[in-house]
Amino acid sequence: RRYRQTKIVATLGPASGEPAMMRALFEEGVDMFRLNFSHGSHADHAKNVATARALEKEFGRPVALLADLQGPKLRIGNFKNGSIDLTEGMAFRFDLDTALGDETRVELPHPEVIEAMTVGSDILLDDGKVRANIVAKDKNGLDTKIISGSKLSNHKGFNIPGIVLPIPALTEKDKIDLEAAIVMGVDWIGQSFVQRAEDVIEARTLIKGRAALLAKIEKPSAVTAIKEIIAVVDGIMIARGDLGVEIPPEQVPAVQKRLVRRVRHAGKPVIVATQMLESMVDNARPTRAEASDVATAVYDGADAVMLSAETAVGKYPIEAVSIMNRICESTESDKAYRRIMDADAPKTKSDPSDAITVAATHVAQDIGAAAIVNYTTTGSTTLRTVRQRPDVPILCLTQDIQTARRLMLSFGVRTFHITDVNSFAETVERAVKLVQEKGYAQKGDRIVLTAGVPFGVSGSTNVLRIAEVE
Repeated sequence: RRYRQTKIVATLGPASGEPAMMRALFEEGVDMFRLNFSHGSHADHAKNVATARALEKEFGRPVALLADLQGPKLRIGNFKNGSIDLTEGMAFRFDLDTALGDETRVELPHPEVIEAMTVGSDILLDDGKVRANIVAKDKNGLDTKIISGSKLSNHKGFNIPGIVLPIPALTEKDKIDLEAAIVMGVDWIGQSFVQRAEDVIEARTLIKGRAALLAKIEKPSAVTAIKEIIAVVDGIMIARGDLGVEIPPEQVPAVQKRLVRRVRHAGKPVIVATQMLESMVDNARPTRAEASDVATAVYDGADAVMLSAETAVGKYPIEAVSIMNRICESTESDKAYRRIMDADAPKTKSDPSDAITVAATHVAQDIGAAAIVNYTTTGSTTLRTVRQRPDVPILCLTQDIQTARRLMLSFGVRTFHITDVNSFAETVERAVKLVQEKGYAQKGDRIVLTAGVPFGVSGSTNVLRIAEVE
């Protein structure tokens, strides 16, 4: 049983891709496993999907799976000697010539980037370690002056802040990976390099409702277009690695808070990701600053926090999950956390289902209910409840296994795949037994239930009931 509301996402990799390690991570607190399609083979990912589904059966609890697509990776070419040394003020050219680079130039195999760049703009390379300013351009290349950085090596990636590139967010590799991931049975598709709402429309078309779509926000243009992007996706990941390279570091905390708030108010899950416990790749304990970073995401109201290299290639994957679990629990127990969540409750629309779920939250608080129980088909009722950030567990009963798995990403939700109820009365009876069996309530406790009549009809949440555990 999880005693925290904020969910934990862990990335699988060489350090965590074996069944025994996945089992240990799940027991330690992982709610969703991330499959990074930038690395590993389809066979590797399929094996991990099979392990996750075996864990579901063993523990009787849905496990969410996210397939994170690579997206278009912008990289320079290679050097004759593997790398070059740079000095401030040095003249350097990026061009279309396929010859190996040297101390004067290197290939930049992206003509669309050369065309889009303007004199005076910066190019950031190797996660911002190298900065070059464009002083001149022609159709074949960019002439720059090195502003900072001491070394540049083969095939390093680059970022171009403030420029919307005319390139598709889905590469041919992404399309192949997307279809393979869906066939494997993943629950979420993560789309990289989203710049505008139009970028995700193609992905939605290819997915055809077979998985939920998560947009990774890692470009300033995506931050600007966030309202339109939220409207056409099922969830958001704030990928602070690339985002922190493309915007000034001092702006990242405020952008994170604004995005979490906007996505929460839209009733969709939001993950805060990248470098949360980065030092634990090599160390058994995080820094105090990293612990504060995780806590800040929780205070912001994020649905989930994510581990990347910490569990994919780190030396201490289990310890990383364990400390993240403890940080989330400790933060949620702080009285200030509850005041923040209550003070920023989103305004509801003039919708009967919204009214019921808001009322359920207030009633649960007033009577000291042990849990809020939703019966839902698509998950929309549960997502409406999640928006209110209640201080009790949200139990979701659903006959759709895909819904059960997808909702495992959302704040406070515990999902149960049930197929043997056919009426609201049966749902109440089943819910009362379930909360007691799973340890969420004891005899004499009360729970608040919501459902719809006619029973099983999507979008018809119109019933609220208080039940006592016998």
